[in-house]
This record gives sequence, C-alpha cells and structure tokens, in this order.
Amino acid sequence: MAGTEYIERVGHWAPGEQILWRYRGNGPLPGEAAPGPAPRPVHICRPVTVVQDTDELLAVWVAPGTECVKPVLADGTEVHDEPLATRYTAPRTTARSAWLGNGVLKLARPGDPWSVWLFWEPGWRFRSWYVNLEEPRTRWAGGVDSEDHFLDISVYPDHSWVWRDEDEFAQAQRVGLLAPRTAQRVREAGRAAVEVIRDWGAPFRDGWENWRPDPQWRVPALPDDWDRTPSPMAS
Repeated sequence: MAGTEYIERVGHWAPGEQILWRYRGNGPLPGEAAPGPAPRPVHICRPVTVVQDTDELLAVWVAPGTECVKPVLADGTEVHDEPLATRYTAPRTTARSAWLGNGVLKLARPGDPWSVWLFWEPGWRFRSWYVNLEEPRTRWAGGVDSEDHFLDISVYPDHSWVWRDEDEFAQAQRVGLLAPRTAQRVREAGRAAVEVIRDWGAPFRDGWENWRPDPQWRVPALPDDWDRTPSPMAS
C-alpha cells in the first residue's frame, strides 16, 4: 500500500491477543492530483481477537457486538443508502457502531491481495465465504492496515461463487478512487482468487467453517486512539 513503508515490523501475535484490523481511505488526499506517499486516513477500524498468526496465515475473530468504526456520510446517512452516483463524492465522516450479526472469522495469507471472511447463520449454520479484494496487509505493533478495493467474491459450500459489488468497483474508477493501473491489478487479483476457488485451495479446503471461538474470550474494546499513526521504523 503506497505510503506505508515506514510502518514498524512486528513478530507474531499469540492466540487470544487483541489487535486492530483497519482500512485506510482510497484516492488522493485534498490537494493531491493522485495518491501520494502520505498514508490515507483510517476510516474503518475493527478490534479483533487473534485466532492464529504464523508465517502462512493470520486468522482473527470479529466478535458480535464489537464496537467498530465505519464511514458514514457527513449527515450520518449510511454509505450504502446513498445513490451510487454520489456515494463516493458526498462528504463523509466516521461513526462508532456495534458489529451486528453472528461474528466473522477473517483469514489472510501474507502477500495475498485479498482476505477471506467466513459467515454463519444463527446456531452456527455455515453460510458462505467472502473474498474481500484489498491491498496486502501491512503489520504494525497494534494490528494490520489495508485498503479496500471495492470488488468482492461470495463463495458457497457447494463451491459456486459470484462476483460482488461490481457496480461500486466501476463507480470508484469513474470518480478517481481507483486509477486504471490499480483497477487492472485488482481485476488480476480477482482472477487469481477465482483460480484458488476453482481448485478449492486454502483456506476453503481447510475446515475453518467448523471452527468456534474460545468462550472465555472477551469482546475487544475500541481504543480512543484507533486511528493512530504507527511509529516510524528505526533507521
């Protein structure tokens, strides 16, 4: 992700540790013709509990009821309630909101330009995987940062899959949030993810749908400095 080379590197987190899973905004900052070296502001922040952290995989749990940060329009309107034509140009702010639903397990392999999320219905009836196309995550002492790329894929237990949010992906390009070269890279990442799905590779084959959180884990708290900038790496 452009502008985050300064972020400190950290070792592995232990199961049960609580970190932040964050997304920075897209597009240029005010006054920039194109995205520059400065990191974009954080506009999505989710406190999570570490399930597994190895050289091959980071797995985290977003517990039901977790207080998160999400983008909203300046008047408080939910982003997806705004018509697509102005969804990415209307003034925005952020709001705190509890995570609704049954919780989400997020899986990410280092270097992959996507993460895979698992969703369950009530009673732990597995519903689907969700491939969230994004910048490979950058680790820092308090968690990981990425940048969402709008385009996604839903994957179902019968191995079928479908593209999601293609309209938002197209609109983000129209309003300059994704440069043509970036959009091409995202499409290539999506095609690579589809090949993994077709081959039923990791993590789809790995049985994560049978995983359950430790009942002793407490719901992580959202810190006041959720949008803090990580410390520079030592020179």
